[in-house]
Amino acid sequence: MSASPVNRVHVWRRLPIGAEIIDSGVHFRVWAPCRTRVEVVLESGAAAGAHALAAEADGYFAGLVARAAAGDRYRYRLDGGDAFPDPASRFQPDGPHGPSQVIDPEAFAWTDAGWKGRSLPGQILYELHVGTFTPEGTWAAATEHLPALADLGVTVLEVMPVADFPGKFGWGYDGVNFFAPTRLYGTPDEFRRFVDAAHRHGLAVILDVVYNHVGPDGNYLAEFAAAYFTDRYLNEWGDGINFDGPDSGPVREFFVANAGYWIDEFHLDGLRLDATQAVFDDSPRHVLADIAARARVAAAGRATILVNENEPQDARLVRPPDRGGYGLDGLWNDDFHHTSMVALTGRAEAYYSDHAGGPQEFVSAAKYGFLFQGQRYSWQEARRGTPALDLPPWAFVNYVQNHDQVANSGLGFRCHRQTSPGRLRAATACLLLLPGTPMLFMGQEFAASAPFHYFADTNPDLAPKVRAGRVRFMSQFRSMDRPDLAAWLPDPGSPETVRRCELDHRERAVNAEVYQLHKDLIALRAGDPAFAPADARRVDGAVLGAKAFVVRYFAGGTGDRLLLVNFGTDLYLDQAPEPLLAPPVGYAWGVLWSSEDRAYGGVGTPPPEARDGWRLPGEAAVVMAPQPAPPAAPKAVRAAAEVRAGQRRERERERFWQ
Repeated sequence: MSASPVNRVHVWRRLPIGAEIIDSGVHFRVWAPCRTRVEVVLESGAAAGAHALAAEADGYFAGLVARAAAGDRYRYRLDGGDAFPDPASRFQPDGPHGPSQVIDPEAFAWTDAGWKGRSLPGQILYELHVGTFTPEGTWAAATEHLPALADLGVTVLEVMPVADFPGKFGWGYDGVNFFAPTRLYGTPDEFRRFVDAAHRHGLAVILDVVYNHVGPDGNYLAEFAAAYFTDRYLNEWGDGINFDGPDSGPVREFFVANAGYWIDEFHLDGLRLDATQAVFDDSPRHVLADIAARARVAAAGRATILVNENEPQDARLVRPPDRGGYGLDGLWNDDFHHTSMVALTGRAEAYYSDHAGGPQEFVSAAKYGFLFQGQRYSWQEARRGTPALDLPPWAFVNYVQNHDQVANSGLGFRCHRQTSPGRLRAATACLLLLPGTPMLFMGQEFAASAPFHYFADTNPDLAPKVRAGRVRFMSQFRSMDRPDLAAWLPDPGSPETVRRCELDHRERAVNAEVYQLHKDLIALRAGDPAFAPADARRVDGAVLGAKAFVVRYFAGGTGDRLLLVNFGTDLYLDQAPEPLLAPPVGYAWGVLWSSEDRAYGGVGTPPPEARDGWRLPGEAAVVMAPQPAPPAAPKAVRAAAEVRAGQRRERERERFWQ
């Protein structure tokens, strides 16, 4: 049966391709330059049947189908042969291999008209995977926990990728339907309802997007245009996306439009761009700059947040366009993570091997963000990073846990399983008080017992390759380079692996001490001007011992703060020739906050500064603030103290020479 002709009319569209509802039906448009004939085949609804689309310039096909409506399911038939889902489908109710569904983005009743968005400075990020954030793994279930996250002090939710992918579970980084939020977590409107509720609670929502590759299963883009991909660049995840080769214009338009789509139609507050080092583009204007610009236009005046992961640590990505940058806001800081993990665990293997976890690294991270800004990186046998000394502190997103790094522990162990309670509290203080933008990983705030494994429900042909790839990656760690590693690692394709990753939010009460630690530190960061974000660096630091350091926050006289951190044993400083330890004139240092507070499971903290020197408690962090100096002791009392100090020093010398 021949296809019915469609109306060829000029219409206003939100997106360059896809199915869009207009008054008299649905307008379909698709880019298929390698095809001579395209039909939209409606599988349901009043307009069910095949409808021929009219050829346009540059390989596009388009047309209006009268009586088609929201909810109708459809595919595109190419050259009279097989039919495929829409590359710009807004929903795949049966997954990537099934038909697309017409969605009306205007049908949802938003209540966030007064929401102004958020910019990156001053935020607390919280990364979550919707499928394991709750046992139900849905938007609706996640929405129930938004009040608790707001009460904790989190301000931005960073949601792991939701572009639809095959199977019943996965991390989302092998998405194939870039415009279709996965059916696994609910409908598009349930996603909108989650964002709308987040805004009511003062929470921004940014989405992790993957523009460096397409998943291997369910990817039908090449059926429409081989030009979507290129083999001119080496990409560890398969063919790269063609942003700069022949016929790359519509490809760039597709992904740039996708960035704006999430912000426009889902009211998202920004994006996290995955592995931008694999977004290859040799054009005069990089596609990432176009993505950043489109995202801000789509926000229509709302503040936006654009952060990215970039393994080579290229500072250019977050410089403004007028300074040769791409206009993003923040960079994930692996250096902070790596040095923190070495300090916490004592292990410096594989990609941790260039970090010592020592005090100088923490001081440098506080002052300059990245530790590697062009120096040689022995693990890669090459230079790593670019100069980033001009970037504001908040441009560096710091973390001690994220989805990759927890899973890369092999058995999915979180930090509290790999270190002592004291060191964990001290590292948490560094994360939440140092100048970079902090990010928590879901459940970190209450020491969740659930691990976080790598998991992916792939087809039988891909599953062995996925498992073998995971074994190869993990074997870089000496501690895991073992003959039985394949059997030792959790099976990525097992539903039981996923089930073990589900958070039990009742542990918020069970581990109340850890939760209170995070809540108090976030409140201190938000409420004390010394810890407020600033474009200019207002911190300096110094090494005090083999595992101890101080960071001073300059906020003007009595507004100054000290952060003392000691990852080692108790440290006594009889002499302290370090100017950063000097209090303002007429003041002394007093304890403002301590990780050894009994409310957090500690044992209490005596004043670190005493008349006979400084004593830094082991495996602890202390925040000190100026307080009026006590009256000077009478002369006789001071003389007696000096005698006792002299006697003590003499005893120590005698012990040394014995």
